[in-house]
Amino acid sequence: MLEREHTVVTINGKEYLADPGQNLLELINSASESVPQICYNESLGPIETCDSCIVQVNGELRRACGLVVEPGMRVQTELPHVKKAQKESLDRILENHELYCTVCDYNNGNCEIHNTMAEFGLEHQSRPFEPKPYNKDDSGPFYRYDPDQCILCGRCVEVCQDVEVNETLTIDWEREQPRVIWDNDVPIDQSSCVNCGQCSTVCPCNAMMEKGMEGEAGFLTDQEPGILKSMIDLTKKVETGYGPLFAVSDSEAAMREERIKKTKTVCTYCGVGCSFDVWTKDRKILKVEPNAESPANGISTCIKGKFGWDYVNSDERLTKPLIREGDSFKEVEWEEAIAYVAKRFKEIKEEKGADHLGFIASSKATNEESYLMQKLSRQVIGTNNVDNCSRYCQAPATKGLFRTVGYGGDSGSISDIAKAELVITIGSNTAESHPVLASRIKRAHKLFGQKLFVFDLRKHEMAGRADRFYQPESGTDLVWLSAVTKYILDQGWEDQAFLDEWVNQLDEYKESLKGFTMDYAEKMTGIPQQDLKEVAEEIANSGKVAICWAMGVTQHMRGSDTSTAISNLLLVTGNYGKPGVGAYPLRGHNNVQGCSDFGSMPNFFPGYENTTDDEVRERYEQAWGVDLPAEPGMDNHEMIEAVHSGDLSCIYVYGEDTGVVDSNVNYVRDAFEKLDFFVVQDLFLTKTTEYADVVLPAVPSLEKEGTFTNTERRIQRLYKVMDPLPGPKADWEIMTLLAKELGFDWGYSHPSEIMEEAAKLAPLFAGVTYERLEGYKSLQWPVEEDGTDTPLLFLDGFPFEDKKARLYPLEFELEYRTTEKYDLHVNNGRLLEHFHEGNMTYKSEGISRKTPDSFVEISPELAKERGIKEGGEVRLISDAGEAVGTVTVTDRVRGKELYLPLNGRGKSAVNLLTDNRVDKDSNTPAYKEIAVKMEIVKKEGQSPLPSNNHRNGNPVPQISVEVERKWQRDDYQFPGNEVRK
Repeated sequence: MLEREHTVVTINGKEYLADPGQNLLELINSASESVPQICYNESLGPIETCDSCIVQVNGELRRACGLVVEPGMRVQTELPHVKKAQKESLDRILENHELYCTVCDYNNGNCEIHNTMAEFGLEHQSRPFEPKPYNKDDSGPFYRYDPDQCILCGRCVEVCQDVEVNETLTIDWEREQPRVIWDNDVPIDQSSCVNCGQCSTVCPCNAMMEKGMEGEAGFLTDQEPGILKSMIDLTKKVETGYGPLFAVSDSEAAMREERIKKTKTVCTYCGVGCSFDVWTKDRKILKVEPNAESPANGISTCIKGKFGWDYVNSDERLTKPLIREGDSFKEVEWEEAIAYVAKRFKEIKEEKGADHLGFIASSKATNEESYLMQKLSRQVIGTNNVDNCSRYCQAPATKGLFRTVGYGGDSGSISDIAKAELVITIGSNTAESHPVLASRIKRAHKLFGQKLFVFDLRKHEMAGRADRFYQPESGTDLVWLSAVTKYILDQGWEDQAFLDEWVNQLDEYKESLKGFTMDYAEKMTGIPQQDLKEVAEEIANSGKVAICWAMGVTQHMRGSDTSTAISNLLLVTGNYGKPGVGAYPLRGHNNVQGCSDFGSMPNFFPGYENTTDDEVRERYEQAWGVDLPAEPGMDNHEMIEAVHSGDLSCIYVYGEDTGVVDSNVNYVRDAFEKLDFFVVQDLFLTKTTEYADVVLPAVPSLEKEGTFTNTERRIQRLYKVMDPLPGPKADWEIMTLLAKELGFDWGYSHPSEIMEEAAKLAPLFAGVTYERLEGYKSLQWPVEEDGTDTPLLFLDGFPFEDKKARLYPLEFELEYRTTEKYDLHVNNGRLLEHFHEGNMTYKSEGISRKTPDSFVEISPELAKERGIKEGGEVRLISDAGEAVGTVTVTDRVRGKELYLPLNGRGKSAVNLLTDNRVDKDSNTPAYKEIAVKMEIVKKEGQSPLPSNNHRNGNPVPQISVEVERKWQRDDYQFPGNEVRK
């Protein structure tokens, strides 16, 4: 066995083995030696601002956090002059931070200043606290900054600049009294801050703190400022010396543990799958606290995951089942509602057959609930008419990957995307749709030399950061992808060894590429062929390529084929089956991956096993005790068509506002009115509930247990943060009650029992158990029976009989164009701060104040041509309908391209414009193919983006905190030099 390469370092006379290149402070910590370290954080690395980790190295006083281990290094941490230097550093910190722990909302056992001073044994400070000449900044909606408590450690700057990479925060070291500033020194609310909340997460004290904590965390902190100041002064007089102060404050902190609950959950918004602890006091949410253990996000969050939880306690929550009486609803008890739904289901099944009922599961709900929805459909009713909202967005990506590599999910983990040498994003507004994942790309690109190529219609943040940004004509990504792949093959740049060992159908595929010449690609996409040749060369020369794509690819009539083309390119260049490479179809909703994984699809049982497979179907028939239908059922799109044709009479949908998010909503709402019976299960009265016969009140993720599966196939547990409101029930409980009323007593008492059943039946999840998912542990499918999971796919081949992937031949025909009548193209997508139609995020006062409504982005050249200015109002008319929106003029779009975010409500909803066209292979609506004409309602008005919207800010990019500027100040002396005097 080869000996591990190591470096020997002596600490306080003992020898330790260190990894080459290891940070010295990390080694000291692993050796259990005690050294103060306030600015250092493992997730951030060395910042070197606080000087508290001074140690003696080879006879010289140095900051341990700023050193890398070297062979023969001799370190002392306990010598008197070392301790003296450390104390000097701590005194300087307390000069900037007033200790009043007992009456501080941050006194919860995790204040790093408090803990460091107590552990060091500091009783008195030689430098008295000096107030700073700055007011507290309370201007932002979610957190505040108190300069008087700020020790200028720079953690907030480091996390903003180099982890989130929003680049809003800096420290102005040139001031007489340095402080943290936003942009070019504006209030928080007027800056480019996106309210990701990471600054407050990493702050070691109460300087940057969530507003939800203020006056709520402590027993003595809910006081007016004047009274609080008096209490602080009294505390300082009574508690002479820090020993008594810490003793009293520690007792008060321990009391807080009795009433502040900290519960791990998984975010309910996008597919990144951030996990964190939610701090609650009764039903009040004090803050969301991610940590380094969070497998997908680490310490990162976005505005929605950190602060977008107001909807949970909204007064608009449904609390009682509702049954329609004429034009209104009456409240009923659960027994009556369940009995009524079951009765109508039975009547329709008996009268018209099981296939007259359809079931739509929710990508917001849990894996266990998706499993029960398809079980209810198949076992209880006897139909395969079950689907979920992956049909709206990700089914084409799944199709393309099944065709080529055999698994319909991300090839690796988010960490693999960060490790890639070249990341290509296609049709993905990543920084707004998947902000925490985007930050991993932004960080790798900014700090570690990763190249970023972006292909999209719109100049969003990632396009602005990209090394190369290309704007192909709408719907033509398949062409440039295939042309680039052909060029690589023509030049002999393919990974021949990989192709020989792992890939089939190369010759047939090469033949299919004949038409995809560079001339053709330039003509169809508008991208110069020289640019495409350079892209091909970069891909071929990069050792690790990862491609991320989203709805800008999938929501076209060639969405499945374009997804296939992406996978073909990766196969030809050998970018599967190793770290830092692969295909990453970025999942939009928190559990859109898991909802499909666990069987809410018309053609698949859980784990993507075909309903037509006799052996698979027999396995479920034996477990469930019924004969099951073999032929695939209707998908979402087909269900609506079937309602209009009279072939579907009943729909049961939970957790989806289908009357807003379906394409061509006028057509969809007409279908709802034709249904014999319509059941909607949700948190609120949505647009869809307006058409329902029965509305069943459900609970949000914070009020139940279960699991979600994120975009990287990662299954994670969520725990009940708070008890449900009186009345609503978890979706799995409602379905269990309904099944029992229909004669199937499932008998589940906890979601873990549902997962246990699913794992026994679906080989993809064979080793998934709640015990293996305890706390922050997670599993990435496929999971073997012994619990071995698969963070990186295809290491030993592809899931086909011969273990070889398949290149898939494609052809192309442009099926969408604008016309002389409908001369403008409407692109659409998500916003950072709102989620989809906004049913949850509009309940947040802070988010709504920043972005109160949707808008229409119009290019400067189109605005000039049509005589419209900022704040004008336009009517967009397609062949399916019309929408009205307020204009913002921006170079994010060009020419005759418009952009309409998905958070439009009422008359600005984008799906008033979409029609019934779909991807030919998956029936995913072609949401991105909308041609409209524009009528001007009003030429000018108030901007739809308030002045405090982050898009109006001015970020200031830099690397870290630029601590050298601190060291160059006339009033700075390295504490190590001070003690030598």
